[in-house]
Amino acid sequence: MSTYTIYHNPRCSKSRKTLAMLNERGIEPEIVEYLKSPLSVGELQSLQQKLGTPALAMIRSKEQAFKDLGLNDGQLSDASLLDAIAKHPVLLERPIVVCAENAVISRPPEIVLELL
Repeated sequence: MSTYTIYHNPRCSKSRKTLAMLNERGIEPEIVEYLKSPLSVGELQSLQQKLGTPALAMIRSKEQAFKDLGLNDGQLSDASLLDAIAKHPVLLERPIVVCAENAVISRPPEIVLELL
């Protein structure tokens, strides 16, 4: 059986629903509460590779920190954006579910089914 990891915020309804969907299918993923244990830039780079998306897709653009840090200028490199997420983990879009070398941002929660 494959190993799953969920980058989870228990206060987020979509994150809780995604975790419930995995549990309903008999999957007990490793749970990483990224607000309590922020990811390093290297971990974020690895996650980005598995997602196959630009770093901007990993960012919660409606967070105040996004505006305060000027991350919406469109000219920032992926490295700059990942550095911002590492320093301000509230910016990480959630939930992210990883299985082997694949990952999805599970918004809406049903997207997690693509990994199963």
